[in-house]
Amino acid sequence: MYSIKKMNKFFHVLSIFCLVSISLNTIQAQNQVLEDNSFKGSLYKFPPLQVVIDSAIKHSAMLSFRKHHIGVMESTLKSEKIYWTKHLGIQGESKYGNINSFSTDTDGAVSSSALATTEQFNYSFGVYIKFPVYDFINRKHQLKLAKLEVEEAISMAEFTKEEIRQNVIRLYQDLILKQKLLQIRSRSLGDGRVNMEMVEKEFRNGVVAISEYVRITNMTANLEADFEKAVADFITAKQLLEDMAGFVFGLTD
Repeated sequence: MYSIKKMNKFFHVLSIFCLVSISLNTIQAQNQVLEDNSFKGSLYKFPPLQVVIDSAIKHSAMLSFRKHHIGVMESTLKSEKIYWTKHLGIQGESKYGNINSFSTDTDGAVSSSALATTEQFNYSFGVYIKFPVYDFINRKHQLKLAKLEVEEAISMAEFTKEEIRQNVIRLYQDLILKQKLLQIRSRSLGDGRVNMEMVEKEFRNGVVAISEYVRITNMTANLEADFEKAVADFITAKQLLEDMAGFVFGLTD
């Protein structure tokens, strides 16, 4: 009976030792990850907002499409203005050849006939215009429609430019916020790591219970997860804005 209790106590101590060993290995691995991935105080020097807006407008494929559409509509309007010349024409005709003429002369009882052959060149030249009644009546409406289409294309280009400007403002402010949150997560993670090291020492000295040690370990792991998420959010926001602006932001210490 005594040996059984002794064995149970031994296995209990052994399980605690194994748990502590696993926890220590986990903390060491976490510390290594933190050393590799921690935000070491480096900050991205963001260009002025207006510079980013101008660059995004310059590199926008949609805005380029809108501008090309304006050119198409302007060409359509010019074509419509000279549409009436479609019904204007020039016509010419020329003829060259021999002309035979036959004449008869009657003088009382005597009749005489004569056949004459001459060379002659004939030509004609003229200008004509044929304007259908429908085109004449609808002319004013067609020109007005073409002008409205040009104005519509210009308005769409301005709308696209304003949309780009608003999107850049939102992404720019979101990026600044993401960097601030990343700094906050970095400081929290640093504090948590220091606290973890202190708890680890106290645990080894028998001052802190294993339950408290495990709780602090979980808190540190959660801080690390929050930090990694903040890093991912910051990188995503930065790359989205860089892609829209068309250039990469520089890093400064």
